[in-house]
Amino acid sequence: MKKTFILLLASLSMVLSVQAQKVKESKTTFAQEALQPYVESGQLAGAISVFYKDGVQETCCIGYADVDAKRAIDMDNVFMQCSQTKGFCGVTIAKLVEKGKISLDDPVSKYLPEFRELWVQEYNKDGVRMLRRAKNVLTVRMVLNHTGGFPFEISAKQGNIRGGGWTGGAPLRQVAAIAAASPIMFEPGTAEMYSNTGIDIGAAIVEIVTGMKWEDYLKQEVLDPLGMTSTWFWPTDKQLKNKIELYATQNNAPAKWVEEMDMQQRPYNDEHVFTSAGAGLWTTANDQLKFYKMLMNLGVGDNGVRILKEETVKNMLARSTRPSNMSGYSLGLAAPVEDNEHSWFGHGGAWGTNCSVNWHTKQLRLWVIQNAGGGQPWMPAVDKAAEKFFSQPFDNAGVKAYTGRTE
Repeated sequence: MKKTFILLLASLSMVLSVQAQKVKESKTTFAQEALQPYVESGQLAGAISVFYKDGVQETCCIGYADVDAKRAIDMDNVFMQCSQTKGFCGVTIAKLVEKGKISLDDPVSKYLPEFRELWVQEYNKDGVRMLRRAKNVLTVRMVLNHTGGFPFEISAKQGNIRGGGWTGGAPLRQVAAIAAASPIMFEPGTAEMYSNTGIDIGAAIVEIVTGMKWEDYLKQEVLDPLGMTSTWFWPTDKQLKNKIELYATQNNAPAKWVEEMDMQQRPYNDEHVFTSAGAGLWTTANDQLKFYKMLMNLGVGDNGVRILKEETVKNMLARSTRPSNMSGYSLGLAAPVEDNEHSWFGHGGAWGTNCSVNWHTKQLRLWVIQNAGGGQPWMPAVDKAAEKFFSQPFDNAGVKAYTGRTE
């Protein structure tokens, strides 16, 4: 009986250790005040802003997800996060490095033999392409930090091809095979070129190492443990009815509704949609907060579940993995060359979304919008609102750190 009681106490302790961290509302309205004039004029259809500082949070949902239907925007509306998907691929790679299944300096050809021989395009003059065999070994690190030399997308995923784009065109393994058979733009590791293709190659490596589809491994190891139940590559019809619509900004005029973009074509959840690690995940603001707070908390979700070790986040995700003479970028995330108390890391998406965190100060900025062009003239005002928020001496009493962290 005594032994059973002790076991029950141990189990209770474990349950307590994974309780969600509390969030205290700041009661400030800095973002609301900054954005209100743009919403009232119609130039901004709707947006979500979240400022977070060590347990205290300002949440602003302003305007509409659908202007014509007068459907208010909220934290549970799905939206396409585009390139913010890259950070999710980086986390899956980081997990496999932790487990000793992958080294960042492994040749990509160790997992995908088709990359054993690559050809560099020297120049393209008068339609004549000159090629030479690559001298440098392409590594896992290079495909994740955009120094592999790959173009933005392979030919099969060009946006002007119906059914192409980020989520159309080809499965991950086929993307990798086409990339390996195509010329690269420069010697691996010697320059930088932003590339969805490289991230997709990283996801294909995950598939080889785990024996699982990349999206299934992501769901098992990241999405489900963090409770990200609304994040997936194929949103349901019910979710799409409440999605945040696309709007193009116009000068001195209301935003214009846009049905679809070339790189993201309707229907959004049928058989033409393939997984893309470079830019393919649909999500919600609530779900996205769970992912980025995990990064801010050095691998621990707000529900107390550990996804990565602290050192993994610090050294692989929060700091650049590029050579020192290049700008900062880590494994699928924009990250500083030198990490210090002023350093933020995160990622943006093509439709204007963005989220970045500072693990030193436990600060976070999240921005959700579906902008189909025309710019975001309100961002200077939002930046000033953020400065006001982060300069506030908030009282975070009652917001406790985790009582424990699961490994």
